[in-house]
Amino acid sequence: MTHAINGLAGAGGIADFPMIWVSAIGVPLLVLAVAGQWWQGPDRPHNRHILVAAGLTFLLGLALNQLILLFVHRMRPYDAGISHLLIAPSTDPSFPSDHATASFAIAAAFLVHGMRRIGLWFLAAAVLVAFSRVYIGTHYVSDVLGGAATGIAAALLVLALYREGTRIDRLVTGIL
Repeated sequence: MTHAINGLAGAGGIADFPMIWVSAIGVPLLVLAVAGQWWQGPDRPHNRHILVAAGLTFLLGLALNQLILLFVHRMRPYDAGISHLLIAPSTDPSFPSDHATASFAIAAAFLVHGMRRIGLWFLAAAVLVAFSRVYIGTHYVSDVLGGAATGIAAALLVLALYREGTRIDRLVTGIL
C-alpha cells in the first residue's frame, strides 16, 4: 500500500506541491483552527473544555509517541528503498507518525466529546495529512495508522481523566 500511494508522487503530477504543502503546514493549521475557536460558540465553557481537551490530547499523543520510540526504531521507507522522497530526509524513526498522531488526536478529541460536525471536518483533514505523509515518501501506511491509533488512544485517556466542571477545568476555561 505504501508503494502504491507513494508511486503517485514525483511523476510530474500536479499533486506533488499540494501534498508537500499539506504535509508541512497541515498540523500547524489544525492547531490554529482549534485555538481560533476559543472565543466562538454559544456555550463557551463547554466549548473551551473541549478545546482544552483537544490540546491535552495533542500533547499526550505526542508524549505517547516518545514512549513508543524507546522500544521501536523503524527505518524510514526511503532509507529502505521503498519510497521516493519529495522532501528533505528526517533522522527520526518512522513509527509512529507524529503528524498522524497530532492530527488524529485533534479530530478524535472533538468526536469523543460529541462535537460530530467539526470533528468530522478535523477527521477529513487528519486523513489528508496522513495520506500526504505516505505520498511524499516519509512514512509507511502502518506508521500513519499507528499514529492515528496513538491519537485516538490519547483522546480516550483525556476523556476519562479530564472532567468538565472541575476546579482546574473552570480555571483554565475561564481565561480571557
